Amino acid sequence: MKLYALNMIQPVGEVPPPEVLESVMAELAEIRRDLEASEEWVFGRGLHQPEASTVVRLRDEEVIATDGPWTEGKEFVGGIIIIEVEDLDAALKVAARYARVTGLPMEVRPFQGEA
Repeated sequence: MKLYALNMIQPVGEVPPPEVLESVMAELAEIRRDLEASEEWVFGRGLHQPEASTVVRLRDEEVIATDGPWTEGKEFVGGIIIIEVEDLDAALKVAARYARVTGLPMEVRPFQGEA
């Protein structure tokens, strides 16, 4: 079994209204229940928009923290799901379920090493 991060790529800007999000969130909860039942779910959570981030860097010998994203863009990682599945094909199938429900791109990235 291998660990994969499924990164949900969202556009920067307004969040859809509650009446739209309600049905999407219900379907996402169903996917999570399925993954938990098959013991493939490890962790998942949504992230705030980029302006809520803080970047910590080493500059010369000083560690500094600055507000905002490390890079500007029209899209951001809006959520992360960690799953443990047999292989990349299985991870892609899970990501496809999320993409169908949300209409958002999903980046599938393996963790280094074996789970």
